[in-house]
This record gives sequence, structure tokens and C-alpha cells, in this order.
Amino acid sequence: MEFIFGVFIVLHGLVHLLYLGQSTRRFELRPGMTWPDGSWTFSKLLGEQAIRHLASLACMVAAIGFVAGGVGLLISQVWWRPLVVAAAVFSSITFILFWNGNLHSLRDQGGVAILINLVILGAVPILQ
Repeated sequence: MEFIFGVFIVLHGLVHLLYLGQSTRRFELRPGMTWPDGSWTFSKLLGEQAIRHLASLACMVAAIGFVAGGVGLLISQVWWRPLVVAAAVFSSITFILFWNGNLHSLRDQGGVAILINLVILGAVPILQ
């Protein structure tokens, strides 16, 4: 079970790199997807380019945290738990802050990532 969970955490981290690609406009995850443009917290403070850079940095940090934490679990290191918990909390905060404020298309705004983060946070205490 630990092996499967470790691989899952690594893969979840790598998905954050897809959002990094979306935020830098290297590609679109979905046609017409505009994440992180229109962020409810940053749009009035920063321009769209600055928002994209900030979102890219945040996705990179989350990805590094998840990948390192997942590898830590796979190689039985004791530090994997706090790293994975921190990455899940950071990732969730990132997607909440860069959400556009609309309830439609939550999956394009990181809604699925937040649900996965909650599952991860629930599973961390269970694994030995």
C-alpha cells in the first residue's frame, strides 16, 4: 500500500507541472481554459502576467514538495509525512487563491486537485 500511495503522490506532484505549463501559456490543458487569469485574490492587485508568474512558481513549489515527499515515502524516510502534508496544504491554498471566483468549471480551477489533497491529508496518518 505504501508503494502505491508513494507513486500516487509523485504523480499528483507531476500533475502540478501541467498547471505550471497552463499558467505560463506553454499549452492549454483544455481549450479555452484561462487559469490562473481572473484570480479573485490577485486580479485587482497584480496584472495577468504577474499572476501567471506567481501561479507558476507556486505550482513548481507544490510539485517539488509532492515529488520529494512521495520519493521519501518510497525509500522509507521519516521526513515524508511533514513534506507531503505541507505540499498538500500549500497546493490547496494555491488553487483557492488563484480560483476565479466562479463555481462553474471548478475542475479547471484546481477543484479536483483540492479533493485529491484532502484524500492525501486523510491518508497520511493511516500509513505507518
